[in-house]
Amino acid sequence: MEQLWAPWRLAYAAALKTESVLPGDGPDSCFLCRGLADSDDRKHLIVHRTEHSCVVLNKFPYNNGHLLVAPLAHLAKLQELPDDVLLDLQRTLRKMLGILERSMCAEGFNVGLNLGKVAGAGLPGHLHWHIVPRWSGDTNFMPVFTDAKVIVQSLDSLYDLLEKELKCD
Repeated sequence: MEQLWAPWRLAYAAALKTESVLPGDGPDSCFLCRGLADSDDRKHLIVHRTEHSCVVLNKFPYNNGHLLVAPLAHLAKLQELPDDVLLDLQRTLRKMLGILERSMCAEGFNVGLNLGKVAGAGLPGHLHWHIVPRWSGDTNFMPVFTDAKVIVQSLDSLYDLLEKELKCD
């Protein structure tokens, strides 16, 4: 029997038992806001910042290259975004899709946002888009038989790849 080694998943599994999946509302309880307030972007997995937005590696990815694109401001609703912020976010989404397609040879993407707790938002107070790269055949028996997803790339490796690509872009 082969063993799969993904020790970073323990932090997610343990957190589900000891704390709420849905943090309280407000910048103090928001992991995005806490990360943006600190200057150590790598520590907080923030790979890119623009005037109005940021790109964060998803700490618990659904697939290799899973990113979050969020406004810098702690806003929960799409209609709360000023036009210049919305345009910046859309440009950032487009830029990151191009980088993932080029650097990881992604064949497609799931891009979306969950608006509100009842819609599945894990961070309902801070609007963010998910970018999930997809490849032909990227699903296998693991989710069906073991309720597990194999992620083959470390977050450090993804951060380094995107950091390099963003410097060249």
